[in-house]
Amino acid sequence: MAELGTTARAVIEGRNGDPFAYLGMHSVGGAQCVRVFLPWARRLWVVDAVTGEVAGELARLHPDGLWSATLGRRPRFRYRLRAEGGLGTVEFEDVYAFPPVLGDLDIHLLAEGTHLESWRVLGAHCREHEGAAGVSFAVWAPNAHRVSVVGDFSDWDGRRYPMRLRHAAGVWEVFLPGLGPGRSYKYEIVGADGALLPLKADPYAARAEPSPGTASRIVARSRHDWRDRAWLDERWRANERDAPISVYEVHPGSWRRVPEEGGRYLTYRELGEQLVPYVRDMGFTHLELMPITEHPFDGSWGYQPIGLFAPTSRFGTPDDFRAFVDSCHAAGIALWLDWVPGHFPTDPHGLARFDGTALYEHADPRQGFQRDWNTFIYNLGRREVANFLLSSARCWIDEFHVDGLRVDAVASMLYLDYSRPAGDWVPNEHGGRENLAAITFLRRMNELVFGIGRGATTAAEESTSWPMVSRPTYLGGLGFGFKWNMGWMHDTLRYLSLDPIHRKYHHNDLTFGLLYAFHENFILPLSHDEVVHGKRSLIAKMPGDRWQRFANLRAYYGFMWTHPGKKLLFMGGELAQEREWNHDRSLDWHLLGDPLHRGVQQAVRDLNRLYRALPALHQLDTEPEGFQWIEAGDSEQSTLSYLRRGRDPRDVAVIVCNFTPVPRAGFLIGVPHGGRWRERFNSDALEYGGSGLGNAGMVEALAHPVHGQVHALSLVLPPLATLILTPDAAGA
Repeated sequence: MAELGTTARAVIEGRNGDPFAYLGMHSVGGAQCVRVFLPWARRLWVVDAVTGEVAGELARLHPDGLWSATLGRRPRFRYRLRAEGGLGTVEFEDVYAFPPVLGDLDIHLLAEGTHLESWRVLGAHCREHEGAAGVSFAVWAPNAHRVSVVGDFSDWDGRRYPMRLRHAAGVWEVFLPGLGPGRSYKYEIVGADGALLPLKADPYAARAEPSPGTASRIVARSRHDWRDRAWLDERWRANERDAPISVYEVHPGSWRRVPEEGGRYLTYRELGEQLVPYVRDMGFTHLELMPITEHPFDGSWGYQPIGLFAPTSRFGTPDDFRAFVDSCHAAGIALWLDWVPGHFPTDPHGLARFDGTALYEHADPRQGFQRDWNTFIYNLGRREVANFLLSSARCWIDEFHVDGLRVDAVASMLYLDYSRPAGDWVPNEHGGRENLAAITFLRRMNELVFGIGRGATTAAEESTSWPMVSRPTYLGGLGFGFKWNMGWMHDTLRYLSLDPIHRKYHHNDLTFGLLYAFHENFILPLSHDEVVHGKRSLIAKMPGDRWQRFANLRAYYGFMWTHPGKKLLFMGGELAQEREWNHDRSLDWHLLGDPLHRGVQQAVRDLNRLYRALPALHQLDTEPEGFQWIEAGDSEQSTLSYLRRGRDPRDVAVIVCNFTPVPRAGFLIGVPHGGRWRERFNSDALEYGGSGLGNAGMVEALAHPVHGQVHALSLVLPPLATLILTPDAAGA
């Protein structure tokens, strides 16, 4: 060791941050010198790559595996290494003979924070470089002293493949010739203070090891043959404000499992074969998956992701996921993904203190730590971090053809004091509580999706009264396509959980939402959050005896599907699942053997089909012209009646809800047309498990002014039921 220089010792000890300046071929005093670090070799030669002749044998400078050879005065030449080891003799390219992979433009855009396709250059990519097949690795770690790629191909030894730093962008890169897909890898990082960090997964990995493994996986170039061009050309129609949008929210790990194989998950391809036809049969227009971005902990349901570019390996490969997307589109189903740009977990192999500093997160815990979830908060004001997230959004749309992103926990991003006591947050530059960096980021994200997404859309889970969430950025809005209506959900569930005898005192819970129903492009969500953590399932929230609970739920669905706003129902809601959702178990499909459960499923199926078929129920969902009260004030009898309209004056529907178990004969409501009106839906129908009370499918309007209308319907109003009626064309 004494005769070795400082750089040589740094290589052996894994402290060298500039390996390309020492390893590989270099001119020293006019001669060519080749240096190699290869611990497993017994003997090592330099071979002329053109002639195949041995140019010289390397001498071992240190027992740990540092080798060197001086080849005399000759021009620089293309060479290979031939090594003799315990398993024989092999010949291979020298990693440190290759120039950089990333071009100057990539480096410039990465440094600028404007490389919106950064996943194409960062991460691990199978490619040909300088005539050799292999894998390029690139990772952003500007404050690291040394970064190495490690894996089973290097015996997880960080001294083997230290990377080259591209100083302008803080990006480290290396090309490993001869490496191929399927291998596991991580990054070994030495911080600026010289401390060795826990091995890090690749933030840009295209795939990860199956849990509980935490390494990243090298993925071959996609071989999927997309067949959805016609869908992509027209998908804007599925996501328009005037389109029927009925979303089935799914946790893919617990929708259905395979009990005969130990309760394993369905794969992406099996989900394409089973889930997609089910969604289509049920009449839903959209499928929303809870986060499938790679995440270490099953119990986070995906909402604490680490791999924002990787479909979770729990269900298969990236190409398996592409096949699933294709199957959705072939069935006419739009696919939305839950996406989480607000925070990330503290797992040591993840983004936390990635290069030994607060790189992705804020350094100040008053800005950078979310105590509600024990997670770190992205520093959205840092251009490289914003670019990382924007690239992720674009990747899912470009690479995987998804049709929309539902952004989780937007309120936690918008407010600096979100869930924080006084003194535990940092005001913005104007002294306010608004997170200006997050506002800028969300607007950029939405502009990106709508600008390049060919009809893709976005939705915000935003639980406050922040204005103009779903209005365009050029008008001062955040630019989302839609916003979840959390207020409607809370109010109506509170109302439905009451015994009917008390509902007349809380009538406002049903009507209040119409005061703001058109301020945003709303989605009415009955999501997973409402059926976990002791909140009980939807059917369990309903009061009364067993028959009444099911009648309440069917009436509620009828109200929801006819209320202004798009629809979202979490899986199991259509089955009237009795127990709370458990991410470790399949839905209780056996319940469909019970007529009451099967009846709820059929009611949801019929509501979806009617919602799609009647423009009056969806075309003006976000416009005040699409809704008109008939009678909103009948709190004493706990009834509601209202009109829904389409753009064509002939497209009209009448909805009547009775939220008491008391049937009402001769119930009079005003309608805008004479003639016959068809009873298109009755949640009390026998096939749904109801009592069968109703209007025999048809009612003749009376010339009787009431409720400001010139005609009236005298209805039999079933108990705990919703009716939908439309003018009968044949009798008009």
